[in-house]
Amino acid sequence: MPAYFAAKTLERTVKEIPVGWVDEIIVVDDASTDNTAEVARSLGLKTIVHDKNTGYGGNQKTCYKEALRAGADIVVMLHLDYQYDPQAVPALVEPLLNGEADAVFGSRLKIPGQARQGGMPGWKFWANKTLTFLENLVLGFGLSEYQTGLRAWSRQVLEIVPFEANSNDFAFDIEIVVQMKQYNFLRIKEVPIPTHYFSGASAMGLKSSLVYGFKALYVLAGAVLKNVD
Repeated sequence: MPAYFAAKTLERTVKEIPVGWVDEIIVVDDASTDNTAEVARSLGLKTIVHDKNTGYGGNQKTCYKEALRAGADIVVMLHLDYQYDPQAVPALVEPLLNGEADAVFGSRLKIPGQARQGGMPGWKFWANKTLTFLENLVLGFGLSEYQTGLRAWSRQVLEIVPFEANSNDFAFDIEIVVQMKQYNFLRIKEVPIPTHYFSGASAMGLKSSLVYGFKALYVLAGAVLKNVD
């Protein structure tokens, strides 16, 4: 669980993960200045705190390395801001347990209308849809959404794709999907999830979203030039 200023939503998120589906929860606090780490430790969670802020991608790198070190066969990445439904964890894990997928993504856009009903702003919805169209055009996975903070990975994917070489910012999310294509991990499944936009939940603003969008396009352009197919 990558965490950054998640003290207000951490406990609620963790407590709504269905019992019996997770062997260990690892929280990586990316140098928050609130009491995120203290809340995590009070819940008995393995808690790692970065000495300095590394960025969203840098946080994920630590999460995945620690999960692999702990011996995880399946790794679920869940944002701690409660935008993504923790109760969806079993639906993400089952296809991996059954050997049906290399990764499973929770999608807020899988069911038409659901994202907007959950409070996703109109500009964010259409930006997501447009970027997803371009990502599918280049990568061919046919997903309804790539910009999701709820993902499950097989151990094999994280052992083989060189995710540590990726950027430390939000572009990490698309870079690792491009790597899946490069290394022939082609089985990405999706499960529909509700989303919760509310006061207090972290979310990229318009400026940050535009920066991410342009970086994602740069990554896609690089994939085209490298002839990813």
